[in-house]
Amino acid sequence: MSTESTPSTRRWPKPVAAAVMVALFLLGGFGFYIDQEPPRFDVAAATAERAQARKETVVPGYTTTATLIAVSQRLLNKRGGYLSNDVLPPGVLMDNIPEWEFGVLQQVRDLTRALRNDMSRSQTQSVEDPDLVIADPQFNVSSDSWLFPSAEGEYQKGITALERYLGRLADANKSDAQFYARADNLRRYLEVVESRLGSLSQRLSASVGHEARNTDLANDANAQQSTPSPALVNKKTPWNQIDNVFFEARGTTWALAQFLRAIETDFGPVLDNKNARVSLDQIIRELEAAQGPLRSPIIVNGSGFGLFANHSLVMGNYVARANAAIIDLRQLLEQG
Repeated sequence: MSTESTPSTRRWPKPVAAAVMVALFLLGGFGFYIDQEPPRFDVAAATAERAQARKETVVPGYTTTATLIAVSQRLLNKRGGYLSNDVLPPGVLMDNIPEWEFGVLQQVRDLTRALRNDMSRSQTQSVEDPDLVIADPQFNVSSDSWLFPSAEGEYQKGITALERYLGRLADANKSDAQFYARADNLRRYLEVVESRLGSLSQRLSASVGHEARNTDLANDANAQQSTPSPALVNKKTPWNQIDNVFFEARGTTWALAQFLRAIETDFGPVLDNKNARVSLDQIIRELEAAQGPLRSPIIVNGSGFGLFANHSLVMGNYVARANAAIIDLRQLLEQG
């Protein structure tokens, strides 16, 4: 009995293989299409457009809240949508844009918390705004949660709560929503930003690894810690996390630059009183410089003075300079 395959049996793998190749090509093309960071937007123009469309009055706090909403919406509705919780290709195979999303999300969380705890309250004993009480925890749902609940669904609820707060804030007939543009409120928010950028700067600079003195208990003779630490510590970001930290920094600086543009508007009189507007503008310039176009297909991790570039050190330089300027600005705001 002959075991030779029939013509139809011999031909069937070819169309299947072709279909697989086409599917992989389309999938790769779509992955490349959505693997793009959204551009910055004009905070003043976006705020004016929103106020005109909704016939709302631009009052103190309007620009900051509207920008927080706009950044959150771009996080969810950018090209390809929200990718951090994707369970199917190509999103599940990507990590650069999800890390960018996490950097943006951290800044959204910090500003929402500052709105809830400080900027919307006249003093520590005052009542929290009910919509901000809702928005704050919604943004703190895990970024990779995809079902029961989905991250996008919970973040959208946070955006909706922020929009209700903004609507009440801009309503001259209501006084149940407030925004207090005071130096102490701005100072407390900048303290959180300073902590975020300081950690990020250390992680970026650790791309090449370096040995450093342990300064955990420095400047306090009576300081103690739970468990002993070595006098010398070797800090180095794992090789497979270098690009993740880089893109988290890109997302952080993208969001923060726009938040500070909005704060420059709402806290203008405070900044002018301290002659600090130029200081804030320099911080924004450093953050925007960190958004320069990336002309390399990969994040290169050359040594500090080696033949090849080190993208993390370049990014870390901008972040460290912005952080140092924030420290100076916060100290300036503390002065009477």
